[in-house]
Amino acid sequence: MDADRHGVAEYVAEEIRTALLLEQVPATPVDRYLLPGPPVPVSASAGDGTAGFDGEHVRLEWNWKTEEAKAAAGTRVLALADIGSVEWHPAAGLENGYLRFHVRAAATKAPPKYDPNAVELYGFKKDPLMALVAAAVQARLPHPSAPAPADAPLRALGPGAQAAPPAESDHDALLRRLRELGELHRSGVLTDEEFTVAKQAVLKRL
Repeated sequence: MDADRHGVAEYVAEEIRTALLLEQVPATPVDRYLLPGPPVPVSASAGDGTAGFDGEHVRLEWNWKTEEAKAAAGTRVLALADIGSVEWHPAAGLENGYLRFHVRAAATKAPPKYDPNAVELYGFKKDPLMALVAAAVQARLPHPSAPAPADAPLRALGPGAQAAPPAESDHDALLRRLRELGELHRSGVLTDEEFTVAKQAVLKRL
């Protein structure tokens, strides 16, 4: 969506919040990804290479635009178990973007242009397709948040720790959302049409 359509972005965000509410996803940190990620195999070509993922391995292949030393290493194959995390940054303005796979026990500060575990992106229209590869891999990595023990004693939180406040009810959350939408509309962030559509979406849940 266009960068200046804040109302549309807010509407999309609200649809996500509503879906989380209906699925009874807690507001506290979760121990799993809420979406399965793009189906595999998935592949995209952009910038200085092609990134593909079959569910078990990431394959990076280089093209004629790849830096010589990086291309000399040949095709790179990374096992999912060896990947700690994924970074995807789209190109912005005059700055190139990149898709980087952080390999466990092989940290590097090399720019993506020279990193054999990264594809450098130049800002062409195909660059965003690399986000599909990034999401497919990330969704299949272990979730970074571990579940907190349900019976953990309060003292484990430290002296003076307070119990978490009771969760907001679904009804209260929706009423609060209506008030927020009204404020966005009055401030001009939401157009009349966007406000009407967003309000109707919330009212359907009451």
